[in-house]
Amino acid sequence: QVQLVESGGGLVQPGGSLRLFCAVSRSIFRIYTMAWYRQAPGKQRELVASITSGGSTNYDDSVKGRFTISRDNVKNTLYLQMNSLKSEDTAVYYCNNVGTRKWSWGQGTQVTVSS
Repeated sequence: QVQLVESGGGLVQPGGSLRLFCAVSRSIFRIYTMAWYRQAPGKQRELVASITSGGSTNYDDSVKGRFTISRDNVKNTLYLQMNSLKSEDTAVYYCNNVGTRKWSWGQGTQVTVSS
């Protein structure tokens, strides 16, 4: 059983920055392509950014150039650095692998961008 614990969210003004963290309970993390997802109120969960075990990254067009995904395979931790935040980035952010057999979702971390 793999547990995912997201943290680092909060309230930030437009243009501000946040860094999200995802702690993964098992070292099997290191072989998986991982991703950050987000779900805004009334919308479906969407993939924001992904990173392979070797560090290759991909981003949704909506966050490209503003967000950076990274990982530490020793600490079993996934990160998301979010800069130049916009109101439309407001959502609950989750991490998980990108495969069809997802691990149980964590509680997520709320990001609210508002003045």
